[in-house]
Parts: sequence; structure tokens; C-alpha cells
Amino acid sequence: MRARVAASAALAALLAVTLAGCNFFTPQTTLKPYDASDGVSTIVGDVHISNALVLSEDGVSGNLLFTAVNDSNKPVDLTVQYESLGKRTDLPLKVDASGSSQFGFGDGGQLFLTAIDTKPGGVIAIYFQYGDQPGKQLMVPVLDGSLEQYSPFLPQTPTPTPTPIESGTPTPDPTATPAG
Repeated sequence: MRARVAASAALAALLAVTLAGCNFFTPQTTLKPYDASDGVSTIVGDVHISNALVLSEDGVSGNLLFTAVNDSNKPVDLTVQYESLGKRTDLPLKVDASGSSQFGFGDGGQLFLTAIDTKPGGVIAIYFQYGDQPGKQLMVPVLDGSLEQYSPFLPQTPTPTPTPIESGTPTPDPTATPAG
């Protein structure tokens, strides 16, 4: 009986040591940062850029979508930069203090990018920077609207707002009364 108890205890100890050894040789995946959705993320100073992606039907114009979370108690003037027609194009954005700001969707509407020259399925280099913080460049995926959740956010070409023309009250022309 004692031999069985001793053998069982030895087996349990060996099993515990073996299983504990897995942590020494296998890195924990939960400690590695990853993007849980289709977009990409980064941190610039106190601002977390989350799930950045561009939606485009034609690879010419796009809508940049992302959420910026500002951990500081001051608003941030974030500059988003991309290349258009061989030149750098800056988009100045305001990120609220101590909270999150959504760009490309929600109340702010689309963040229209012109002449991106990147077909859906490719990536476009987009640079995020503010103040004296070192900026970060992300290789942002360009997707089309084939997934139902993205189709409402495809870029809409900005249309000019018609300017109303002031007109006076029309004056009727006198007409002759037929003789009877």
C-alpha cells in the first residue's frame, strides 16, 4: 500500500514539474500585442491609434477609419499624413482630452483621402504625429466594401453644397380682361 501511495505521489510531482516546465519554454501569447480586427494600431505619446484601416472601392479615393484614445488631460492636435500624387498630404485632427475620438465614421463623418493609388487588398503608409512626440508610420490595410459591416463607410465623394439664390416675390404681369 505504501508503495502505491509513494508511486502516486512521485508521479503527481513529476507531472507537475513537467507541466510547469511548459511555461519556461513556450512564450505566453497573451503577452504579445496584436490587432483583434482588420485594422492596425500603434501608440504615439499619450495617444493610442486603434484599428486604422482605409476603405476604398477603386483604389483612388478612400475613407480612413480609426479611433484615437487620448490618455492625457489635454486635447491633442494630431496630424495624419499620407502620400497623394507624389506629395505629402496632411490632415489636421483634434483628439479630445481624456477620452476617445472616432474618425471616418460616427458623428465626425468620413475622413476622405484623395489619390491614394492603393487598390483594395494592399496597404498604404500613413504617418501619425502630434506636438514634439516622435510619430509612427503604420502600413494601413485598404479594404473594399465586400464585408457588410464596411460597406456603409466606403468613401462618398464630397459634393458641393448648393448656394441658395435670393429671389424676390414675383410680380404678376397685368393681363387684359377679355371683352364680353
